[in-house]
Amino acid sequence: MSELVTQDLESSSERCSWRPVAAGAIGNAMEWYDFTVYGFFASTIGSVFFPSQNHLVSLLASFAAFAVGFLVRPFGALVFGHIGDKFGRRAALWMSVVCMAVPTFMIGLLPTYAQIGVAAPILVVLFRLLQGLAVAGEIGASVTFLVEQAGGRRRGLLGSVALMTGALGTLIGSAMGAVLTTTLSPDAIHTWGWRVPFLIGIVISVFAWYLRRTIPDTGVKQPETASPWREALRTQWRTMLLLLGMNAVGAIGFYLCFVFATTYLRQTEHMAASTALDINTLAIALQMATFPLAASLSDRIGRRPVLLTAAGALFVLGVPLFWLMHHPDPMLAVAGQGVLAVLLGCFVGVAPTYMAEMLPGSLRCTTVSLAYNVGFGVLGGLTPLTALWLMHLGIIDFDFNTLAPAYLLMTAAAVSLLVVLRLPETFRSSLPAGHGQPGSHS
Repeated sequence: MSELVTQDLESSSERCSWRPVAAGAIGNAMEWYDFTVYGFFASTIGSVFFPSQNHLVSLLASFAAFAVGFLVRPFGALVFGHIGDKFGRRAALWMSVVCMAVPTFMIGLLPTYAQIGVAAPILVVLFRLLQGLAVAGEIGASVTFLVEQAGGRRRGLLGSVALMTGALGTLIGSAMGAVLTTTLSPDAIHTWGWRVPFLIGIVISVFAWYLRRTIPDTGVKQPETASPWREALRTQWRTMLLLLGMNAVGAIGFYLCFVFATTYLRQTEHMAASTALDINTLAIALQMATFPLAASLSDRIGRRPVLLTAAGALFVLGVPLFWLMHHPDPMLAVAGQGVLAVLLGCFVGVAPTYMAEMLPGSLRCTTVSLAYNVGFGVLGGLTPLTALWLMHLGIIDFDFNTLAPAYLLMTAAAVSLLVVLRLPETFRSSLPAGHGQPGSHS
């Protein structure tokens, strides 16, 4: 399989120079780095900006602020999708980096609740809103740009590069959390250590901005179309609904595995924060390695077989995997989260390219952004909060409560499985150029 990926990369590089590919993908590293470190330090952020005598209330408030950044993503998809289809992919990619870098840096400098009172949590929520807008603009524009750069037979692999850099950002954020929690005392983390990863994020942003200044534009711009998002909602709404359902397991599974998992391990088995972060970092690395393998395989055998296999496995193995994670032996927890990460990598690494291949060029950026961000924004953003709430319901026995995230994952996998069964295969189709019909192919 590794030889297959190497051959695909060499074939793709003949058509695409490294600079536009790197420029199109690097923004995702910044976006997911920030979202990852926020999730990993949610408990500390909750106590600093949302203080409460009840630790659970403080943690819930912190995750609620986390969810706010996702709930705004549909609006961000409209804004940046419109920019990408109306003014070009480059404009959308450049603006999304700026909109993420500024609030991320400001969170790292923000005074605490003890210092400025209620203004602190209000500013956290406002910065999370701006970050949500930026993430919405980034993923749709970058996947669209990379798939259009790929040309013919290696769209899956090139499309997965955006996910690989996103995973890289998550990996860096997780590793940063692991290093800080290992080397600093709990008091140092609470006082100033949690700020470090937010301030360091500006380095990735500057590099991304530099690369994106001169990238070529792609796509079919339609000056006569006054509003790409209105046209997308009018002509592509059926496809959009199907793509929302298709992304259910990717959205819910991703945030269960890589954002909520550290809290889950610490709440159920009282695992040390450093151990939970080490396990999470390993799981992210496994998923990152899975992306190009699954994408290259989908370039050979099709998108649907890979997606169906991954969703089916997540449905069948949901309970066993979370049972392993809910175990005092760290090695069993590693096995559970590691397998979960690989299966999610097979699905998430293929799905965005599959979406882009179904859509007409003049509306591709808008439609991909809307479908992806409504799914990941609403479903993904609410996942940590929902899972935490389900685990603390008093009306169900404890054993069921600790496995509540598994049932959430299985429900999402069932929805995605049913939707993919209804969708057509696209991997040998040409990218639709015009407005087209929902799900049409040339």
